[in-house]
Amino acid sequence: MMRFMCVATLLLMMNASAFAQSVPPSVDEHTVVYYEPGRFGGWPANYGMWIWGEEILVGYSKGWYQDLGDRHHIDRERPEEFWHARSLDGGKTWTHEHPAENGDIIPEGPALHGTETPGLVIPPTIDCPGGIDFSHPDFALTFRMNNIQGGVSRFYYSYDRGKDWEGPYKLPMFGTPGTAARTDFIVHSRHDATFFITVAKANGEEGRVIAVRTKDGCKTWEKLGDVGPEPEIGFSIMPSSVQLDDGTLLTATRRRLEKYRWNDLYRSLDDGKTWHFMNRPVRDAGIGNPPALNKLQDGRLCITYGFRGEPYSICAVMSDDDGVTWSEPYVLRDDGLAQDVGYVRTVQRDDGKLLTSYYFCGGGQPGPERYIAVTLWDPGKP
Repeated sequence: MMRFMCVATLLLMMNASAFAQSVPPSVDEHTVVYYEPGRFGGWPANYGMWIWGEEILVGYSKGWYQDLGDRHHIDRERPEEFWHARSLDGGKTWTHEHPAENGDIIPEGPALHGTETPGLVIPPTIDCPGGIDFSHPDFALTFRMNNIQGGVSRFYYSYDRGKDWEGPYKLPMFGTPGTAARTDFIVHSRHDATFFITVAKANGEEGRVIAVRTKDGCKTWEKLGDVGPEPEIGFSIMPSSVQLDDGTLLTATRRRLEKYRWNDLYRSLDDGKTWHFMNRPVRDAGIGNPPALNKLQDGRLCITYGFRGEPYSICAVMSDDDGVTWSEPYVLRDDGLAQDVGYVRTVQRDDGKLLTSYYFCGGGQPGPERYIAVTLWDPGKP
């Protein structure tokens, strides 16, 4: 039965509307996507999640488990690899694919939290010739980053639902000290899309979000605007974005200010050139977690996220007024054993149910390893 999260509920009520649903959200089931003793599975939010009817693809990291206290529990001295999990039945069962095996997507430079995979030849990034068709029915695009000071990012695209990829292509620096791009973009037409990129602050530290646009399928790029002011302390990173029916752009970001961690929402009424703070849909994210913002079939907005505090949880908040106000948090699961969880991505199936992917520990698994899981849930009805 759906429960409300007790942590920070009073704070969230300050931002809540008279939000009522005739049918409240409910959880169908949790499914383990990838678990392996002694290994680490992590961070769908860093890679992406795509859906074509009953076919669903999600990216994740595979490394080696190591208890590192308050840090991510991945052994940084051993190889980390990028993998895909694919479902052909709406998220019930999964198979796994290693894009490096056919030379498509492989680590570049130092891996995100580890080292290069031994034996792989790293291809150089090149300039994209443009002409990428964002409207292709089997299209997917993903970003990668090397997560170091002065970092650079690259991207790949696919016309066969992520089986084969073209790239790696260079992402410009946009006049910043470095980029740390994850997969977040909005398609406007065949060759026209707006992307939301985490970049370094002026002092080189992590980080802030900018909006950029291409109108020729990624041959040329234009910086549109800064999503909110540059934080003097802490960061605003890892955006997740949607476009409303009237053209309004909304972007949720992961925020940090010393020990306080939350998620903010920004709005642009001029195609991404200027941005204004709206509110804090998630006022407490434990030690911090990125949001996944989705526009649902019925027009509501939903943000899913990991709560990296006790109880260690996967949660959601919802809005029925285009993000002006938000519900109190719904808990999708709260059976985690440690704070190293979350980094969610969510897609909506044709039947209206949501499938949320994340990494987790506990939840009935025998060991402390982090693994990839999905939760199938019904968002209810307004």
